Amino acid sequence: MILRRSSIIAAAALLLAACATAPDAPVVPPSAATDAFAVASAATPQFSAQRLSDHIKYLADDRLEGRFPGLVGERLTLEYLQAQYEAMGLEPGGRDGSWLQPVDLVRFTPERPPVATWTGADGVSHDLTSGADITLRAGPADPVVKVSDAPLVFAGYGIVAPERGWDDYGSTDLTGKVVVILRGQPESMGADPNFYGSGEHKTQEALKRGAVGVISLQDVEGRWRRAVGGANRPVMTVKGARDARFTGSINMATGAAIGGDVLAQALARAKTAGLGGGVDLGARLSVDIAEKTEVIHSNNLLAKITGTTRPDEYVFYSAHWDHVGKAREKNEAGDDVFNGAWDNASGTAGLIEMARAFKNGPAPERTVVFLHVTAEEQGLLGSEAYAADPVYPLAKTAADINIDMLPFTPATRDVAVFGVGKSELEDILGRFAAVQGRTVTGDGYPEEGFYYRSDHFNFAAGGVPALMPWSGRDFVEGGIEAGKPYYEAQMARYYHKLTDEWRADYDFTAALQNLDLLYRLGLTVADSTTWPAWKPTAEFNAIRDASAAERR
Repeated sequence: MILRRSSIIAAAALLLAACATAPDAPVVPPSAATDAFAVASAATPQFSAQRLSDHIKYLADDRLEGRFPGLVGERLTLEYLQAQYEAMGLEPGGRDGSWLQPVDLVRFTPERPPVATWTGADGVSHDLTSGADITLRAGPADPVVKVSDAPLVFAGYGIVAPERGWDDYGSTDLTGKVVVILRGQPESMGADPNFYGSGEHKTQEALKRGAVGVISLQDVEGRWRRAVGGANRPVMTVKGARDARFTGSINMATGAAIGGDVLAQALARAKTAGLGGGVDLGARLSVDIAEKTEVIHSNNLLAKITGTTRPDEYVFYSAHWDHVGKAREKNEAGDDVFNGAWDNASGTAGLIEMARAFKNGPAPERTVVFLHVTAEEQGLLGSEAYAADPVYPLAKTAADINIDMLPFTPATRDVAVFGVGKSELEDILGRFAAVQGRTVTGDGYPEEGFYYRSDHFNFAAGGVPALMPWSGRDFVEGGIEAGKPYYEAQMARYYHKLTDEWRADYDFTAALQNLDLLYRLGLTVADSTTWPAWKPTAEFNAIRDASAAERR
């Protein structure tokens, strides 16, 4: 049985007091101290701004051509990472003594516009125009998809959330059918995105019930235009990924034409409560999709420090090594390389230096793994591949601490994290942050759903408590009034831009503060005999609870 409130937070108090450097830092009584934490409290990690800068400079060099998976940048990046870990004396963390976990990716590109028709109860067939009425993409199992007269079933938002009293499916059997679901999540779950509104949850719930296709009903015009805009672009997936035979979107006009009054009435009910069962729309869908595929051989890289007393329990640090490659055309300055210095050479550098701190510090009791994943920029694919085929059991993984873009800011009063309020990891982090005179806060843009948009999400979806810090905006000098425009200007200038190159003038102040906190967080979890828990309101509790017996 997993404890919802764990003694790990109380045990962190001793380490908190010992790492205090300010004379007026608050001291927390060591009420749950153990010998292991007394040893951990002596840790004094030394993070070097110069080493971080040097790593970023190499990883963001033009020679790596934007670190796109499967190309020269991958080879050079992985060689660099392995050399760094070998020099430190870490162990390879992959299977059979390997540094690498192979990840085969498949790139799909439409060969021609898909063909689709729907047929009503009257037997009349109606053509659907790709890009005007419907968008369609083949699933990862087969790039050529032909489905004839599959019944269409509306299932509200396609959400099953027992702890929130929401169930759109009931006992519905979707075998051989196409499910139509609303994009996003009901208002009762809040305005900010959560796991239940994600495509991951919705697709898996549809697949459990045998659906051959999943169609999103886009009830916002802007979202529909976005779906149309992406319908013809190459997309990647993990080879062998479990997904529907095809996916797509329809706009409200198409939905009304197909579903009529039946859909209109079901829509009204679906937006206020779970449907409790799918609604047959009395129509059938036929599709003919043809895409060409290309397999791209890529890799995750893993290094580890084996735990001294519980080597079969794990704490993960993760970061994605990839970026988006080269632009189709050069800009006015003759540049066509998306160097990805901030995103995510900085996080990759942070992981290397985190490993150095662990290697130079007290040996952890749990095994600590440093995971560099591929293809985050293509849809979190490297971490998806890891979670689907983990080298180390997710049930025995205590935490994932993900570093995606170090903060390049002056000192801040806040320690921003994505998805604040999710797990006990934030409580432990908050105690250490207090020593620095800082407070754990949200990222400031909850409507963006950032928690579901980086690699820690695939650990969370597998039940593992996962945390990702972000750039604080409440500057010590100038407050939020100075920090917010500073951060937003950085994002506008560098994020996924050709301008995201190594710079000699990085301000590593907040980055060094954060790395210190993340080290202490990970070491605390590694030396604890208990397991961090999700908060009661987190949507990943049931997933974690299902594997509770493996942690007893």
